[in-house]
Amino acid sequence: MIDYEKEMKEFKWDWPEYFDIASVVDEHAEDRTKTAIYWENENGDERRISYWELKFLTNKFANVLKNLDLKKGDRVMVMLPRIPETYVTQLGIIKFGGVIVPAIEMLRSSNIKYRANDCGVKAIVTDMSGTKIVDEVRSECKTIEHFILLDGDKEGWTNYDSLMNSQSRYFKADKKKIDDIFYISYTSGTTGLPKGVVHRNSWMYAFKRINIPFWYGAKDNDLIWATTSPGWAKWFWTHLGVTMNTGASDLLYQGRFDAEKYFELLEKYPVSICCVTPTELRLMIQVPSLEKYDLSHLRSLLSAGEPLNREVVETFQKAFGITIRDGYGQTETCCLACNYVGIPEVRPGSMGKIMPGLGIKILDPEGREVKPGEVGEITVKAGIPAIFKEYYNKPDKTKEVIDDNGQYHTKDLVRVDKDGYLWFEGRADDVILSAGYRIGPFEVEDALVKHPSVVEAAVIGSPHPVRGEIVKAFVILKEGHDPSEKLVKELQDFVKSVTAPYKYPREIEFVKELPKTISGKIKRKDLKKREYEKKKVKFP
Repeated sequence: MIDYEKEMKEFKWDWPEYFDIASVVDEHAEDRTKTAIYWENENGDERRISYWELKFLTNKFANVLKNLDLKKGDRVMVMLPRIPETYVTQLGIIKFGGVIVPAIEMLRSSNIKYRANDCGVKAIVTDMSGTKIVDEVRSECKTIEHFILLDGDKEGWTNYDSLMNSQSRYFKADKKKIDDIFYISYTSGTTGLPKGVVHRNSWMYAFKRINIPFWYGAKDNDLIWATTSPGWAKWFWTHLGVTMNTGASDLLYQGRFDAEKYFELLEKYPVSICCVTPTELRLMIQVPSLEKYDLSHLRSLLSAGEPLNREVVETFQKAFGITIRDGYGQTETCCLACNYVGIPEVRPGSMGKIMPGLGIKILDPEGREVKPGEVGEITVKAGIPAIFKEYYNKPDKTKEVIDDNGQYHTKDLVRVDKDGYLWFEGRADDVILSAGYRIGPFEVEDALVKHPSVVEAAVIGSPHPVRGEIVKAFVILKEGHDPSEKLVKELQDFVKSVTAPYKYPREIEFVKELPKTISGKIKRKDLKKREYEKKKVKFP
């Protein structure tokens, strides 16, 4: 049982000089029978990989990179689905001394080009579907020298298996300092292009000290399932940061969301800790006769990404006696707040309480700490190893989020109640939180104005009962173009073709003008407030 008050007063980091998650995984391989990964796809095909096997597979991929003449610190982009090879490549990159640049499968060619050129990607690993996207901009990705194809043969690509089969299963890895960079992940903001969030090995150590004991409560005999995809930071939060750190077993399901299938998997394996998005949970409670599933082995059910409504919490409590525990953090951080293991009361909709050792302060716009009942922004002590190092090659953007007192500003607003529970109140910026995705309006607006009929566009989050928010666009058309349902569909399809499909505007409203500040900036907050009032939802 966690003594929260004691931890808040006495917690100390004690950072080791050397640490990396690949070395931790190798230590778990001492037990040759220990299962690292259970994998299943929609067709029912199954695979099982032990930590012992994973050690030698990652050694082989580290040798692949070495024999391709890559150097320590070189960036390797990985765009793969939920398969064991995602683990193999990511851990092999760390073991070799490279830097992982994760990419979600839904990215478009322009997204790949920007990320590759921004941080100087030297090699990319993807599957056949990914090659189609990459090949569209291959000649424009100036730094990529090696194109590795996982599942087949294609001109201009080197087959993954042929590379792996020729490698030794032994690799002598250099010791990695805890401050060494191992990861650059791109996150959307409200203005400008995506920023590369740079993390050191210490990020994984922070999960060992915070996420594992406080939020997950994970043990080495657990079977853990997180439904996130490998391109997201949440993959590293759970699959590497918790499961591999602990030496537990990981469940990977390579398939589309299906509520009944999710329950079947939870029952079959059986999963003891599961982390699911609020959107998935809202759909799961629609399954008839939930009580028919045996989830007696499920010890912890976690959720993150957006506030969870009371109905979902109460439904799972009634059907299975399980209390869902929310947590909160960002791509830039470890877990900042959660309903920790053993918390006296889980209050539905609350993020829980702040975590120790992070110097968290809830500040008002004038930089003063708020009182109970007031709304303020979550800030974290900058410079500590648990937090990101910087935005890659964007010192101005890094400075924008760190104040003169050395606090990193998350731009997330919360209300703190008298007992120290945090309640999400909205974003200080305009990032849209939809079905667990964080969507920056700039990329969607930029895509829309590329269409020949659009002169200007503004994008906001519009309230939605299942997804939390959906992307809505307010569009001004060029002269000679008239609003129509056909044009709405055309614009939606166009956005899907230009940027990641999940970002497309599910609603489009044609307008004559947009509200703007004196300096000409779009007043998205005004549009969003109007939208919430129209749908009779309380404005955050």
